[in-house]
Amino acid sequence: MEQLLAITDKARQKVLGFREGVPDAERQAMWVEVTGTGNGEWTYNISLKPVDGAGPDDSLQYADDLGIVVPAADAERLRGATVDWSDDLMSGGLMVVNPNKPDPSSPAIGGRPPVDLSGPVPQRVMQVLAEQINPAIAAHGGSAELVAVEEDVAYVRLGGGCVGCGMAPVTLGQGIEVAIVQAVPEVRQVVDVTDHASGTNPYYEAAKK
Repeated sequence: MEQLLAITDKARQKVLGFREGVPDAERQAMWVEVTGTGNGEWTYNISLKPVDGAGPDDSLQYADDLGIVVPAADAERLRGATVDWSDDLMSGGLMVVNPNKPDPSSPAIGGRPPVDLSGPVPQRVMQVLAEQINPAIAAHGGSAELVAVEEDVAYVRLGGGCVGCGMAPVTLGQGIEVAIVQAVPEVRQVVDVTDHASGTNPYYEAAKK
């Protein structure tokens, strides 16, 4: 069977190491999702989430004992890409080497309208971040802020010590996402839109005042 997405042995070992410290580790798969675009490249979210959350049209493959899920909507964008690990002190961590590039004429590439965070759902998400998440990750020099809520997806940007951290996918998937989804049932998914290579997020930056 053709593998949609490759992963280097070093990256696989790192992800398996992260997975060891989370509940129900054997049920956790590495999810690779496209979150937007920046500097002519796709931007990504890599997280640990239950493998049984994959839908019938999503791509599920295995690298030995590690399940890898790519949502159906992102399959062609990620076909032939490789997940690798970089030891660079400034921008190290999991990275996606992708031969596919976004179409510059696509409407997704342009600026985004200002995001309204005044509604009840965004306000409740911001309350969870302020009262539960940020006090916990502040001890590690990290921070998290809400960027947008679109339908049932909350987009969060990590800051401080979380930028470029190899544990960021675990922090998001096992900490931030769980807390938000439990407290705000209208939200079913949390996506990290941080550019962990540069510390900024080009996709939503136009909406940040």
